[in-house]
Amino acid sequence: MAETKSKLLIIEDDLDIAEMLNAYFRVQGYDVFTVNWGEDGVRACQTHRPDLVILDIRLPDIDGFEVARRLRADRRTQNVPIIFLTEKRDRADRLQGLEAGAEAYLTKPFDVQELRLRVQNVLQRARRIAPTNPITGLPEGAAVDERLTECLHTEDWAILVIGIENLETFREAYGFVASDDVLRAMSLMIQNALREVGESGHFVGHLGPCAFVLITSQSALPALEERLRSRLEQSLEYFYPLKDREQERRNHRRLKLRFGVLQGGAGQYETLEHLKRALMPA
Repeated sequence: MAETKSKLLIIEDDLDIAEMLNAYFRVQGYDVFTVNWGEDGVRACQTHRPDLVILDIRLPDIDGFEVARRLRADRRTQNVPIIFLTEKRDRADRLQGLEAGAEAYLTKPFDVQELRLRVQNVLQRARRIAPTNPITGLPEGAAVDERLTECLHTEDWAILVIGIENLETFREAYGFVASDDVLRAMSLMIQNALREVGESGHFVGHLGPCAFVLITSQSALPALEERLRSRLEQSLEYFYPLKDREQERRNHRRLKLRFGVLQGGAGQYETLEHLKRALMPA
C-alpha cells in the first residue's frame, strides 16, 4: 500500500455490504467514504474527487449506469476509475457497464479478496498514467508525489503551498462554474508569476483539489512568495458578483488563502509521507 492513502467512494444501498466494505478497506489502509443513493454518489464524487468508485447498479433513485454516465460526462470526474459491484449477471448488463466506462464488473455474491485485488490493480494502472487536474490542467497525484520525492534527495529546495479556503462554501452559493473559474484563474496567476521570476526548474501542481504546490529554489522563494501573496489576495473579491462584495468582506466564510512555506536539503525528511505531513498538517 502506498504511503499516501488512496480514497475510495462506495455507492451501495445495501447497508450491510456498505458497512462491511467500509470496514474492510479501511483496515487495508484506504480512506473510505460511503453513500447509499446515486445522486449523493455523483455529488460526493464531484466534491471529494476519489481515486476509485465502487458502484452498485440497483440504487433507490438513479441506477449505477446513470451514475457512471454522469461521472464520465463531467470533466471533474471523467477519469475516476469505476468498479461495478452488482447482482445483475446478464451479459447485456455486463456489456452496458463496460460501455459506461467501468474498469471492472463483479457480480454478487463476490469474493472480497478478488475485489481487493481488482481495486489494487485498477489504482496501479491509474497511477502509471500521469494525471492532470481536469479544471486547471496542472499535474496532480503521482506526478506531484514524484517531484516531492526528488526533494528528499536534493540540497536546495523550497516549497510553497497555497490553499484556497472556503471554496466549497463559494461553490454552494455561486455554482460549480464559478468555483472552477476561481481555480483556473489562480492557476494562471501562479504560472504567470513563475514565468516572471525568470528562473528555470520551477514546478507547480495540485497538492489537493483546493491546494497548489510550488517547488522552486531557496533563492527564488522570497520574490515569488511576495508576488503571489500580493497578486492572489487582491484578486479574491473580484470572484464575487459586484452586488455581494461589500457583504462578503464581513463574511468569515469568504474565500481566503492559506500560505505555507518549507525549505530544506537532502535528508531533512525521511519519506514522502513525512514531507507531505509537514506541508499539510492535520
